[in-house]
Amino acid sequence: MRVSLENLKDRAGWEKAGVRLPAFDISAMKQKTEEAPMWVHFGAGNIFRAFIAVLQQRLLDAGLSDRGIIAADTFDVDNIRMIYGGYDNLTLSVTLNADATIDKEIVASVSEAVVAQPGEQADYARLLRAFAAPSLQMISFTITEKGYALRQIDGNYQKVVEEDLKNGPEKARHAMTIVTALLYHRYQNGKLPLAVVSMDNCSHNGEKLQSSILEVAKAWQVNGFVPKDFVKWLSDESQVSFPWSMIDKITPRPAPEVQRMLEEAGIEAVAPLETSRGTFVAPFVNAEKAQYLVVEDKFPNGRPPLEKAGVYFTDRETVNKTERMKVTTCLNPLHTALAVYGCLLGYTLIREEMKDEDLVKLIRRLGYQEGLPVVTDPGILSPKAFIDEVVEERLPNPFMPDAPQRIATDTSQKVGIRFGETIKSYLAENRSMDQLVALPLAIAGWLRYLLGVDDAGNAMPLSGDPLLEELRAMLSGIELGKPETCGDKLKPILSNPMIFGSDLTRCELGERITGYFLEEIQGPGAVRETLKKTLTD
Repeated sequence: MRVSLENLKDRAGWEKAGVRLPAFDISAMKQKTEEAPMWVHFGAGNIFRAFIAVLQQRLLDAGLSDRGIIAADTFDVDNIRMIYGGYDNLTLSVTLNADATIDKEIVASVSEAVVAQPGEQADYARLLRAFAAPSLQMISFTITEKGYALRQIDGNYQKVVEEDLKNGPEKARHAMTIVTALLYHRYQNGKLPLAVVSMDNCSHNGEKLQSSILEVAKAWQVNGFVPKDFVKWLSDESQVSFPWSMIDKITPRPAPEVQRMLEEAGIEAVAPLETSRGTFVAPFVNAEKAQYLVVEDKFPNGRPPLEKAGVYFTDRETVNKTERMKVTTCLNPLHTALAVYGCLLGYTLIREEMKDEDLVKLIRRLGYQEGLPVVTDPGILSPKAFIDEVVEERLPNPFMPDAPQRIATDTSQKVGIRFGETIKSYLAENRSMDQLVALPLAIAGWLRYLLGVDDAGNAMPLSGDPLLEELRAMLSGIELGKPETCGDKLKPILSNPMIFGSDLTRCELGERITGYFLEEIQGPGAVRETLKKTLTD
């Protein structure tokens, strides 16, 4: 059996392989979507296929919707042509359960997949028709936070953005300029209302998306490409809204063991492919079972009833609280602590780290004892239950092929939120810093990681980070086994509010972090010894 519309006719074969099939008329769904599109999604990667497309499938299966999603990609043409085009826009979704079982399902809620670039004339013409349709209720995004960035680290525009702003909507090439051009087309065809929804895993995502689109529109206005009224329309959230959201679901690259299990079940042609953009895609996607999507309920042209599929619709404040709960307490700080110590201790899988008594002690203390007392409680989700699920099910999941080396990427951009916000809360509430042990230990571990030497004393590759060279230069000269070489080298880092959100040297935490760091550079094995000594029961 191969993933295709023709092979779906063999329902008995798929069911024998344990694969759930769509319960709706795929052909009718495609026809109705062609006539009156409702939803366009940008960023047709794995998180979309494993989570968002499945949400719409639930509505289709239940008869709560009769239309699918138009999947668009401004970035990865190969993904659209090779994966969507090569498999009739179908996805074999594989859920990796914590009990070492898997659930399999064919997802058919994508009506069509298009390349969102003006140079791809037929595909772009389809998008223009969709954006002119009164029926279009929402466009959504999973293009990563980098997809919204218009500027380089030095503050200047990226070259492609600079050219797009000079050349106007018809020659747009960057994701944000392309979307702004499509929104201009909607404006020209009746100023029709629309929700523009970021579903990317970053704080204040709707605000970031809105800011970038408005910046493009204003530049085009100055350059004479669009009227001032277009910017006014985009700025009116009763016409064009930019809801905030919080999304959470781990969707790693296709795992070899999952591929093997599918092939053993008789499913053919499921081998992953690497696109020219360096992404790994396959006819199947594998993801954990746990998933959360919380969305600000601001949809000026209506929306599908996604609450029936498990989405939480609420106000902006609650979305923000839910994001803070996850990012500053219940998941992300634990992930970062595991990442840096996992690299130092030679682990290549997060799930294997969860068998390490010292590391489990570290994240349990970090989450339960130090984070929960100052957690932002959103009201719609229990922070305690969230951490329970993370520690007991999600991180130890035997199928999850997630690596600490991946999680350690861009840590300098994360520590200010993942650890800095808890520190700010302790300071604001006049709590004793004596309660913080795992948190300063996690920061010390990151600084120790930056030396590029593991706990055995061997050279260790470091994950990408925009401040990596600058930070390593500050730590230059520190040698394992010679703590006296440290001197005051940590102070410029610990005192930098751009990294941690505050000057850590102004409270006792700076001294504590330095103390842990000095212990961890005593020699080979010192990282493990410091964990054991510090994290006593």
